[in-house]
Amino acid sequence: MEQQARQPPPGQEPDQRGCTILHVDMDAFFVAVELRERPELVGRPVIVGFPEGRSVVLSASYEARAYGVRSAMPMVSAIRMCPTAAIITPRHHLYYEVSGAVMQLFNSITDVVEPLSVDEAFLDVAGALRRLGTPLEIGALVRRTVERDLGITASVGIASTKFVAKIASTRCKPNGMLLIEADRTVEYLHTLPVQALWGVGAKTLEVLARLGIHTVADVAATPVAVLAKTLGAGGRALHDLSWGIDPRPVTAVRTEKSIGAEETFAQDTFDDDVLTRELLRLAHRVAGRLRAGQLAGRTLALKIKYADFTTINRSKTMGAGIDSAGQIYAGAVALLRALGPRPLSVRLIGIRVEQLESITVAPAQLSLDRRDENERSAEVVGDAIAARFGAAKIVPARLLRPGGPGAGVAPRSGDGDSESR
Repeated sequence: MEQQARQPPPGQEPDQRGCTILHVDMDAFFVAVELRERPELVGRPVIVGFPEGRSVVLSASYEARAYGVRSAMPMVSAIRMCPTAAIITPRHHLYYEVSGAVMQLFNSITDVVEPLSVDEAFLDVAGALRRLGTPLEIGALVRRTVERDLGITASVGIASTKFVAKIASTRCKPNGMLLIEADRTVEYLHTLPVQALWGVGAKTLEVLARLGIHTVADVAATPVAVLAKTLGAGGRALHDLSWGIDPRPVTAVRTEKSIGAEETFAQDTFDDDVLTRELLRLAHRVAGRLRAGQLAGRTLALKIKYADFTTINRSKTMGAGIDSAGQIYAGAVALLRALGPRPLSVRLIGIRVEQLESITVAPAQLSLDRRDENERSAEVVGDAIAARFGAAKIVPARLLRPGGPGAGVAPRSGDGDSESR
């Protein structure tokens, strides 16, 4: 569906002047990607996530959301709310492959693209108007192309500022488009509940409710001094947003800054074998994403979170860019060993590769030991097999346990992957 903040009088086109910022957000991204291959599940409640341990919901279809299921909710709670939902084990390599295609599309529209996550971004289309038409025409083009070429849907918000464009995309989901005209921005904002403003989470909502503030219009009518006294520096920012004031430009970001993955164990552990086995699994996940993006990194980082939630980060600079699971794993194990005896059991472990650089050809051999080259070649073959048959079809032998391929892999939390752009 395509919408506007207010229908113009008959025969009058919406005023698109100054509305050159688009926020494009894929609809239930992980679920949508999975449903391309499982059309029989379309229209049913679907949840993407691991149904065990401390797993969380990675993505939920809109049918599942009708039952109260939300992303980041514990899987046990989601299944209790919606016991008829189809549960799909996530395939991260596939999501990042589709994400790459989405970002490639955005960059074909405009040079000014600011990704926020794997499935959403701000676009400033001011420089594309002469070539592609009005903001509404460009938004429609993006939506058509996403659906035609990728088999998923996107919602598009169009406004004069980033904040309002993101509100617009949220308000027209799923599969919609909403233009908020510049001269009607404040009028539109003042119809919304206060939680529509950036920075208003559960705690801030409670604080504002005690002041009798329930809508964006209430925030706008409250003196800045009162908001600042109650919320600190965030009070003035909230007041600005309530009047549609958001001077931040769309900032083009060209390459990923880092790629990583982390997992929370179902039970905290001291066991070195469990920790190193999980590092191996994470190393293969990270390496696969690096190669899929034709990237290599020069810094390797290890993250450990103990049972008391104390977090330790350690990193090392590599001699050359790496995209091999074997090297990532070896480096991560070395960092783990360097920590020495652990004072508490481990709740979470993670790996991150930083200082990324683009690779247009296969990396040079990184040592005199030919095993480095052989290991990477084997991993590349594994990439091809996983792309065709699914990641569960091939895993390192050490990750196998009785019960079949991939069975009994270290308990995991759900979407441990993370990426900054």
